[in-house]
Amino acid sequence: MNSIDKLIHLLSRLPGLGPRSARRVALFLIKKHESLLIPLREALGEISNSIKNCEVCGNVDTISPCLICCDAKRNPNQLCVLEEVADLWAMERTSAFKGRYHVLGGRLSAIDGIGPDDLNIEKLVERVKDQDITEIILATNLTVDGETTAHYITDCLSASGVKITRIAHGVPVGGELDFLDDGTLTAALKARRQVTPLL
Repeated sequence: MNSIDKLIHLLSRLPGLGPRSARRVALFLIKKHESLLIPLREALGEISNSIKNCEVCGNVDTISPCLICCDAKRNPNQLCVLEEVADLWAMERTSAFKGRYHVLGGRLSAIDGIGPDDLNIEKLVERVKDQDITEIILATNLTVDGETTAHYITDCLSASGVKITRIAHGVPVGGELDFLDDGTLTAALKARRQVTPLL
């Protein structure tokens, strides 16, 4: 296998890229050798030598504790619990949450053989016990496994007295009812809240 075929093969293993897309990306990188391929190679070299998992929350950064855990402006009493680092990054894109995070590293799944010991749940319980956490926000995905994980964590923390909330779910902003699936509509109905007049 020559170096171009190797590049295509490695690119095809990335999420969202099949063999054809990988060939197009490889060709684009080769055409943009000076402006893109060389800087990309350097960036990958740098990050492969410096990447770390945060010892506190499980985020990925070049330092541990990560920049979010070290940020004194963030609310240390609120902890948002997520399945994966990608979920944390998605939450950060909104700039809506100003607390701290806890990444589980997955979700409970009997089919995949993932149990509580395979996730970062014990460390979450320790954080609640050792730190002055007043609210746990469960932001696991709205799937059967995500809901199971949220219920399990709720049970684990029930004796702690900490306030446990769950992110809202239902109709997305800009969503039209006719295009939504039955599960989303059902969840939206169950999560309805009272409307108060503006006057």
